[in-house]
This record gives sequence, structure tokens and C-alpha cells, in this order.
Amino acid sequence: MAVKTVATNRKAYHNYHIGESMEAGIALTGTEIKSIREGRVSLGDAYVSPEKGELWLLNAHIARYEAGSYMSHEARRPRKLLLHRKQIEGLASQVAEKGLTLVPTKLYLKGSRAKVAIALAKGKKLYDKRATIAQREVEREIGRAVKRHKR
Repeated sequence: MAVKTVATNRKAYHNYHIGESMEAGIALTGTEIKSIREGRVSLGDAYVSPEKGELWLLNAHIARYEAGSYMSHEARRPRKLLLHRKQIEGLASQVAEKGLTLVPTKLYLKGSRAKVAIALAKGKKLYDKRATIAQREVEREIGRAVKRHKR
């Protein structure tokens, strides 16, 4: 089955320590899946919230489909995530007990279906973010030095 990544949530990797991850389906309308196939998706401010035994993807931006009618979808409407009941209960209990957050990390097409990878995440402190940025800069400098040395 072909997997095509449509959007990644780079902000989540910057703001959170990413833990356990799993795949979930999304309940979409017809114009939403067409916009996803065009790649008009942003997960920057998105998060997942457990409510009444269900998981909801909130604040994810799927642009309106240009060729759709005036009855097209809202760009930031809540979308239901599709998981097994035990998976939902397990994730909801970890969010409630441990103070973790559910964050969408990637939206992709698997075959003809849209899937979202959600992860349990713990917020980073400011000094953690600075350390991550410093580490990335060091790795970039090392890569440049290696390239120069190979010439």
C-alpha cells in the first residue's frame, strides 16, 4: 500500500518531547479529502482532545476545496478520530493521569484513506527548546565541516 505524507507537524517536535505514537483514521467529508489530496493541510496549531469516549482532532486547518460548491466544509472544524475503544480509553487515561498531551505529528494518505499519526507528548521547557536548537546547530556545523573536508 502506497503511503504519501501530506503534512507534518514540525511545531510539535519543537514544543514537545514526543513519546508513543499510533495511527488513527479521520472522519472526513468529500471536499475535505479532495483538499488533503491536493496537500492543502496545516497541523501547526492542531491538538487531539478526548471527549465523552471519543478522540477529536481540533484546530487542524484543511483548506476549502476550490472546485466545491458553497456547501463546502469549514476549514478548522473538529474532526472525529477513528480508533478502537480500548485504544481511546488507554490514551484518555494517560492524558488525564500523567498530564500528557495528544498531538498530531503527521497526516498521510495510505491507499485511498487519510490517516493521522498521533503521539503522546510532554511539553518542553524553554531551556529544553534552547538545548534542542543548540544541538541542531552543532550537527549542522559538523555536516558542513565534513562536506568541506571531503573536497
